[in-house]
Amino acid sequence: METLHRSVLIEETLAGLQIRPGGIYLDATVGLGGHAEAILRIACTQVVALDQDAVAIGLAAQRLQPFEDRVRFEQTNFADFEPGDQQFDGIVADLGVSSMQLDSPERGFSWRYEAALDMRMDTTSEGPTAADLINFSSAEELANIFWQFGEERFSRRIARRIVERRPLYTTTALAQVVASTIHSRQPIHPATRVFQALRIAVNRELAVLETFLARSPDWVRGGGHLAVISFHSLEDRPVKHRWREDPRLEVLTRKPITSSEAEIKSNPRARSAKLRIARRRLSEESSL
Repeated sequence: METLHRSVLIEETLAGLQIRPGGIYLDATVGLGGHAEAILRIACTQVVALDQDAVAIGLAAQRLQPFEDRVRFEQTNFADFEPGDQQFDGIVADLGVSSMQLDSPERGFSWRYEAALDMRMDTTSEGPTAADLINFSSAEELANIFWQFGEERFSRRIARRIVERRPLYTTTALAQVVASTIHSRQPIHPATRVFQALRIAVNRELAVLETFLARSPDWVRGGGHLAVISFHSLEDRPVKHRWREDPRLEVLTRKPITSSEAEIKSNPRARSAKLRIARRRLSEESSL
């Protein structure tokens, strides 16, 4: 399972959360269970594990089966989670798309494999797919998506070319159109930012992150910790700014924690990972 997806910054996350034996923790994006497993290895801890991807939930359940009733799964987007009266000693959220999702051709997340343009994290969702956005949005709407969510400087040129060439229903067809439109000397594929932008738009990733950042401090006990791992500036910026502005929280990381050279060497995905930690203030601290 580690070959499908290797969780990043595990030791740093455990240290930041200050895991204590017997504590209860929320893994808001369980994926294949790397962070949850590390937490559960500490005596008598419990984990509530969320993910909107049913495949990820199934695989994580297999991995965490040895911990039996110490882990509970719920298939939901973390912005929609309803904990009721439950409060946690800590929360971890590992944002973005996993290696397992990128490397599953049928999901349509990557330009590397031919597949239908889907990109939904929750494949049962009735929301628009990437194909819907590509084929039914105006050139202006597409350009805004590529610029806002991909920071693609050729967004208007690419959008116009897509409108000329559509309908486009597969990942490779879209990637070919983008590659024929811009001639980049960058090491990344010309369609990388377009695919990122579409994935973020389809799953409303930045909107749900804002909701999570607003709601999650109330899910943590006073003195408990929150840890968020992001992989690009569009994710990291709202974490940084919302936490700084939130009177419920004390930010513990002036600068984000990044991966060691050893981790990057063994797991190149870790290169762009940024970990931020905050502490829920005690009620008397919040009132000062």
